[in-house]
Amino acid sequence: MKKVNLKNLDLTAYTETLDNGLDVIFIPFLDKKNYFISYATRFGSVITSFTPGGEKKAKKVPDGIAHFLEHKMFEQESGEDPFTYFSKSGTGSNASTSYDSTQYICYGTKNFVDNLRYLIQFVNHPYYTDENVEKEKGIIAEEIKMYADLPDMQLETKLRENIYHVHPRRVDIAGSVEEINKITKEDLYLCYHNFYSPNNMFILIVGNFPMEEALEVIHQEIDSRENLENVEVSPIKEKKSVRRKEEVFTGDIQVPKIGMGLKVAVSDLGDYDDLELDLYLMMFSTMLLGSSSLFRENARSEKILNNFYFDWDNTENYKTLMIIATSNHPSKLISALKKELSEHRLDEATFERMKKVWIANEVKMADYIDSTVNNVYDDMIRYHKVIPNKVDVIRGMSIKKLEKIVSKIDFDNISVVTMNPQEEIL
Repeated sequence: MKKVNLKNLDLTAYTETLDNGLDVIFIPFLDKKNYFISYATRFGSVITSFTPGGEKKAKKVPDGIAHFLEHKMFEQESGEDPFTYFSKSGTGSNASTSYDSTQYICYGTKNFVDNLRYLIQFVNHPYYTDENVEKEKGIIAEEIKMYADLPDMQLETKLRENIYHVHPRRVDIAGSVEEINKITKEDLYLCYHNFYSPNNMFILIVGNFPMEEALEVIHQEIDSRENLENVEVSPIKEKKSVRRKEEVFTGDIQVPKIGMGLKVAVSDLGDYDDLELDLYLMMFSTMLLGSSSLFRENARSEKILNNFYFDWDNTENYKTLMIIATSNHPSKLISALKKELSEHRLDEATFERMKKVWIANEVKMADYIDSTVNNVYDDMIRYHKVIPNKVDVIRGMSIKKLEKIVSKIDFDNISVVTMNPQEEIL
């Protein structure tokens, strides 16, 4: 295995790419007792149109199929429930689907080799029938309806619909009831064989575990798996503009909520490394809107802000600053946010202070297995590699480069949704 020193973090990653393309990443924590295993594929909810390997015509599959497939992986032909298998030894297990990936995990302190082998085996052997697919539709339909009733979900869904014209990120990860009712076992097998392919997957193991035995098990279980080559995901032709500038609606809430999306075309910003660009944009939003920002302090003192959250939504060609907030004075908060973003006062002292905070956080997170897992997993999905020098990249950031990037952002390309209580429109 290739040894990769994670600089400044006192951690070492060991990586290997199997002949069939599967990436393996081991990060040992010998001072801990537990381990965490993630078996992941770069197949998430945004992939709904693709040309299968060996074919020439693109196929469209129903929205929500990645999430549906994840659910069905726990249905084994033997009838054994993977959750039950893991729980017998006190091992935790779960799975999750995002816009960009799906992962299957287990974590614990015992039976590492057996659990690793079982995790790989059940993910490698799908079992779909007409009957179990139909049964799952009702279960997932109830899940969709349950989340659709949550105000925060309603707000984010409405915001995404107003930001994106056609991009699948405007659709909930689980899809809609109408769409999942179209799913067939043939659709599931088609997606599985095209995207649960070794060259589109990786195994990440962090913690205290026997590396030689782990690699041996992985080779035994995966070496024989073959790839379905030349799968082509259909390009998404998304417009630069937001789809709708503003919308007001009502919901079952007591205090108004607002959602704001600043949509930024990557092509407008210049030629930057993906990691570098992500860091600069997050630095920009943190300096302006973070917990220690002047904006946050003023908004609190003026009593126009209750709860507040922001993050960047990354697609192939766009990066969107998503802001979700609760306020008794939504119109004032919206005006204050637009003003803060458009004026974007950036001072070097704050910039350098934030760099030091980020570096300290990176070093601190490296003490914890779960934080390390999350960081490396995100890097494998976003950048397809382990980032060995993130601290150095942060340390090398400059205020001039930040100002140059920010100067190219169109701050009028904003969508705002306001959710008011049903009894009263403020």
